[in-house]
Amino acid sequence: MMLSFEQGVSARVPDALMADMYRDRKRVFIDLLGWDLPALDGKYEIDQFDGPDTLYLIVGLADGTHLGSMRLLPTHRPTIIGDFFDHLCDAGAPSSQAVWELSRLCLSPRIRAAERRGVRNRLLTSAVQFALQNGISAFCCVTHAWYMPEVMAYGWQCTVLGLPQMDPGGMVGALEIAINEDTPRLMAQAGTWDETPAQTSFDPSLDRGEVQ
Repeated sequence: MMLSFEQGVSARVPDALMADMYRDRKRVFIDLLGWDLPALDGKYEIDQFDGPDTLYLIVGLADGTHLGSMRLLPTHRPTIIGDFFDHLCDAGAPSSQAVWELSRLCLSPRIRAAERRGVRNRLLTSAVQFALQNGISAFCCVTHAWYMPEVMAYGWQCTVLGLPQMDPGGMVGALEIAINEDTPRLMAQAGTWDETPAQTSFDPSLDRGEVQ
């Protein structure tokens, strides 16, 4: 199992790992959850936020098999929360280089429950490590109201940005997640911190490429 930091959509049909990620996103968000999203070529879930500067955390195998992933977007650029769910935030959606949006957390439907927990924890830990290394003070996300208690149980210090509201897909709300030096300890107490050494294909530094 390897952890990959990938940046941007390099081609209409991306490399094997990213292509499998987009296929799994289609299986999870369109086929299983029934979200009203476009499917490129009928098999990839790719939206307007999947651009050349988008950063992805991907857990996969050396043969290009996707196990789990999430998308990270700085909120001073277009985001889901800013473009579509600003109304969920009493003080307006976050817009800062120090606050990034987490979206499209996707665990492959092909892996078993025991594996899913490990992959999820690897993604959560890597996102926090990335934030601590790069001066990111908070994450934000939009999620279904029923899932909010689980997000809070990750050991994250969460603030609800406004009252959840009804959406065509159900009740949804917006959260801001503080990231600081105490976060790893809190996640370890919650059982979500994963210190397992992982092979990575990219040095996750904001000094690389166009990610700022």
